[in-house]
This record gives sequence, C-alpha cells and structure tokens, in this order.
Amino acid sequence: MCGILGLLLADEDAHVNQMLFDGLTVLQHRGQDAAGIVTSEHGRLHLRKDNGLVKDVFQTHHMIDLRGNFGLGHVRYPTAGSSSCAEAQPLYTNYPHGVCVAHNGNLTNAADLADYCRNKLGRHINTDSDSEVLLNIFADSLIKGENKGSDMVENIFSAVEKVMSLCKGGYAGMYLINGIALVGFRDPHGIRPIVMGTRKSSTVDGKSDYIFASESVAIDTLGFGLVRDVEPAEAIVITMDGQVHTRRCLPED
Repeated sequence: MCGILGLLLADEDAHVNQMLFDGLTVLQHRGQDAAGIVTSEHGRLHLRKDNGLVKDVFQTHHMIDLRGNFGLGHVRYPTAGSSSCAEAQPLYTNYPHGVCVAHNGNLTNAADLADYCRNKLGRHINTDSDSEVLLNIFADSLIKGENKGSDMVENIFSAVEKVMSLCKGGYAGMYLINGIALVGFRDPHGIRPIVMGTRKSSTVDGKSDYIFASESVAIDTLGFGLVRDVEPAEAIVITMDGQVHTRRCLPED
C-alpha cells in the first residue's frame, strides 16, 4: 500500500510544493518507508526523494527547490522490489518530454514485463520496482504514437491502453508528462483506489485547479472538492490548459 498525489494548478506562477507536502503528510499512514516529490516549473523538473518519513525527507532547502505549478507526490510501503532509495518514487525518464510516474499497487507479471522492456523495447530497467515497468511501457508507447503524428491526447490514451493491456494486477497511478498533461489511471478491476478533485483557481479567472489522490482525506485537507473516483480501466487526462478528457481504456469483461 502506497500513497499517491498529483496536482495541476491553473496559475503557471504558483507552486504546489507545500500542498504536496501537506497532502503526503495526511497520506503518511499508507507508506512510511520512503517519500518523494517531483515538480515542473516552466518545463524544468525538480525531484527530491529518499527513505524516511515526509517530515524527515523534505527540509526547508529541499522545499525551496521544489518549484512549479504541477507535480506528483508519493509515500512508499515496499510491496515489490527492495527498500533502496533508488526505488523511491516518483520515478523519471527523460524521453519523451520528461515523464514521471507515481504508482500504488502490484504487477503480478512484473518480471516478464521487465524482460519485455529490455528485449523488445530496448529500454533499460535499472531497479526491481514494478513502477519502473509502468513508466517505460507508457513512455515507449508515447514515442511510437508521436512518430505516427497522432494527436497528443489520443496518443496518451493509447499509451495507457497499452499499459493496461500488458500489466496484470492491481494498480492505480499518475503520470506527469512535462509541459503537457497530468494523467490519472486505475487498473481494469478497480482494486487500488484513486479519486479526483477540483477547485476554482484563486488567481486565474474562469480556470480550475485539479488533484488526484489515493484518498479523499488529501483532497479535503488541501481545500479541493471531491469530484469522483477514477473508474476501473479509466484514464483521466488533464492538459496544461485545464481541459479534462476521460476514457475507459479497456472494454468491460
């Protein structure tokens, strides 16, 4: 069991660092092994993660560096891989665009998928974390879709469909695609929880801020209103301009 959190603010000059810290603090019961935050500031990613509790991992000088209006947070309870800080999340790959993942759950076919990534996709898997597999399959599919000239939102949905078609088990997660979108997704069986919330932006007229979280307590604490659960096999894509797109990525059994 891990805690995951994602925020996208309408104001490009706002910062999500304190909200991510506060949200992870109220999700701390979901994981005490490690904590991490990644933020995006005008296209530059800032990442801090380590073993330990939220209050110990993020000191003042770390928080100052975690600038940006867009970010992910994670608290880890290790159910796969090891307790190495290298497996603390969010995880990051630079291509394409800079993609990060925060994930809660277990992939039952993680070893086979790691081999698939290495041997079929030519992608390097550096840890035993099944989250790294989720990241690399998604990133590879994004690249292939872009090479075909696909619309970006359609490309994102196609990449999530690829993930869901290959990855077996119970999982929920979020992708941060740098400068493009925040994505929330849930496994086809709906085993792991993820909820979505929103609020009106206090600084940008007519725009809204958005949040995904493992539990609604984080949404309430940060002053957002709960919208709904992400449905089984659903992906929700929120682009940088605040447009919300939803799709069931696999057909019902």
